[in-house]
Order: sequence, then C-alpha cells, then structure tokens
Amino acid sequence: MRPSQLCPRIQVAIAIMLKAVILIGGPQKGTRFRPLSFEVPKPLFPVAGVPMIQHHIEACAQVPGMQEILLIGFYQPDEALTRFLEAAQQEFNLPVRYLQEFVPLGTGGGLYHFRDQILAGGPEAFFVLNADVCSDFPLSAMLAAYRREPHPFLLLGTTANRTQSLNYGCIVENPQTHEVLHYVEKPSTFVSDVINCGIYLFSPEALKPLRDVFQRNQQDGQLEDSSGLWPGAGTIRLEQDVFSALAGQGQIYVHLTDGIWSQIKSAGSALYASRLYLGQYQLTHPERLAKHTPGGPRIRGNVYIHPTAKVAPSAVLGPNVSIGEGVTVGEGVRLRESIVLHGATLQEHTCVLHTIVGWGSTVGRWARVEGTPNDPNPNDPRAHMDSESLFKDGKLLPAITILGCRVRIPAEVLILNSIVLPHKELSRSFTNQIIL
Repeated sequence: MRPSQLCPRIQVAIAIMLKAVILIGGPQKGTRFRPLSFEVPKPLFPVAGVPMIQHHIEACAQVPGMQEILLIGFYQPDEALTRFLEAAQQEFNLPVRYLQEFVPLGTGGGLYHFRDQILAGGPEAFFVLNADVCSDFPLSAMLAAYRREPHPFLLLGTTANRTQSLNYGCIVENPQTHEVLHYVEKPSTFVSDVINCGIYLFSPEALKPLRDVFQRNQQDGQLEDSSGLWPGAGTIRLEQDVFSALAGQGQIYVHLTDGIWSQIKSAGSALYASRLYLGQYQLTHPERLAKHTPGGPRIRGNVYIHPTAKVAPSAVLGPNVSIGEGVTVGEGVRLRESIVLHGATLQEHTCVLHTIVGWGSTVGRWARVEGTPNDPNPNDPRAHMDSESLFKDGKLLPAITILGCRVRIPAEVLILNSIVLPHKELSRSFTNQIIL
C-alpha cells in the first residue's frame, strides 16, 4: 500500500516523525568537573534541581512528533544511569535509550556507528544535542526553519564577544540565506562573533558525509597499519571533520538564537547554568520554584527546594539556590547562589555563598563557606562564561568553593575559594586551597 492510500491520520504521523540524540561523552572527559564527577556521571549532575540532561529531554519531549530519544556515550550503564532512564521513560512517555560506544568515538563517530538505530522507523530528521550545554533549547523554531528550507545540517548559533569567540566553534554565515560559509573550531585569531551552540538538527542525508569521513579514516589507517580495519577509523569529529570541510558547499546552515545559552564544563559553569535554568522556571516550570509562605523560610528570588528537604523557618534562601533531596537546613542559615546536594546538612547559622555542597556533607554551626563567582560580564550582553583555569603562576585562582561528598566542616570556621575532596573532615579554616 502506498503512503497516499493510508488514512490521513497515519500520513501525518509518518510526515512528522522525529528523533533526538544526546551526546553524553564518558568518564575520561569532564576532568574540570571533579571532584563532583567522582560520585555521579557528569550528565546526571543536578542543575536547578534535576539531572543536567533532563533539561534536554524535557525540551525534546515537547516537540510534536518526537518518537524516541537516544543517549550516546561511553559511560558504563550503572545503576544511577539505568534508574534515570527508567524514570525518564515513565515521566515523558517516550522511549529513552542508552547506546554505549565500545571506545570514545568523538562527537560524530557515535552518530555514524549507531546510524541504523537513529534511522530506524524513517525519521524526517533528528536533533543532536551536546549534554554539556545549558539552553532554552529553541527546537521548534529550528524545526520550522528546517522545514522551510531543508538542508542536511542546521546548527544553532549565538553571538559572543570578540575575545571569547576564540574559545568556541566560529561560524561565518551568509546574512541573507544563513548558509555557513566558513567554520573554524577554536580559532587562534578572530573569525566571527557567531558561535556554535552544540545543538543541531540533521536530516538523514547528514550521515553520508560521516560515512565519507569514516571511509577516509579507514583508508588512511590502513596505509599505516596493513593488518586490516584500523580501530581509529570510527572516531569522527563533527566540528573539524565535517563542518569545517563542508562549509560553503550549500549543506550547512545556521539558526541564530538570542535565548539563554552556556557551556557546562566545570563546577563554576554548573552553578551559573543553575541560575539560568531557575530563571527559566518562571516561564517553563513555575511549580518548581519555592514560594514564601507564612511560617516558612524567607525566599529571595528563584529558589528550588526538593519536597523531602527540611528547611527551618528562620533560614533565608536565595537568590539562585537549589536544595536537593533529603537536605537539612538549620535555623538562621543564610544560603545564596549555591547548590546543596542530596543528604547534606547545614547546621544552625551557617552562611553558604557561591558554593556547591556535596552529597551527605555537613557544615557546622556558625561556619562560613564562600566562593568567588566567575560570571560573565553583566554589562556585555554577548559575554559568556570564560574557560576557567584552576591555577595561575602556581597559585589557585579564586573561584567557587566545592565540597566533595561526605565532607565535614567544623563549627565557626571559614572555608574560602577552596576545593575539598570527598570524605575529608576538616579541623580549621582554609583559604584558596585544594584540600586533599
């Protein structure tokens, strides 16, 4: 039976079938996220109260015609990841599956390796999202742009200032047609103020250039190793191997957004992303934001409190605070610009500012735990988070304070601009130190 003979309802379903792929990487990446990534895979780290990639999944699930969401990476499918996938499938009523790479295959290698899974069912197109970005995910707008003028590759772009653009993939576009004329990943000199957001919409045709790269890699490898299939042939870098090579050939286009966007490469950028998402909740999830109630804690600005957390009525929270499952916040606590993770305890009259408090950690009475934010310049609308370096001239740079899991901070001490590795029980104050 031809598609024209099917009932109209089925024809519509066929026409709009879509998929999404979230690239989650693996454990050898994300070293700037330590010590937090010791306890949970980075894509599951809670940002604004929910796992980082849940924001991606929520956005994908809202696109009409979304049929399936695939996660591709080389994490071992442990209990935490399995539990998250099961919960996501139930919540969004969509298949959410994890496809594990046998070795790290780069940003494009996993797409080519699992091409049969991606194309199963004949999707019209598929979204590809990097896990380590924060965005309002304008996927419907991208889809509308794609349907107006279908092309193999549609990239989401935003603007950056001249200095920071060097840290990203830079796009030179035709301002009339939005074709990508030139693409350079992290150039050494200024190329363009339009940068790649790591969010894409590909047609099934986009897999053909990936096949060409794979075959070329295989041929190059066999010249060096005559034993047969070269194991590195499957490693494909979307940015350098595909976008740079195809720019200017009428295959790659860019859709610009002025919405929220940031990379999440470190704990500091996770804290900044939490602020952005908490602000978004006013529009997307107002039910997640705590409200000031008589007899409850004082809420200032955007605050997320897990329903199981116990917060004393004299505590003052916010702005931009996320309190996780089973957290205890004592009397008189002041908490601002911070993330407090599962099972942590903030005892009476502690002050916690610009800090991530790890799972099961305890901050003693009258202690002060404070960091220094590395936020984008608020006077520059095109500014983004700088690539944070931990050290300069052999010294630890001021940054947010991070307490690893099950850290114990004693009463009446100051912990400032420091990183405390897991399972440490401190006995005094520390400033600008990594505490091993």
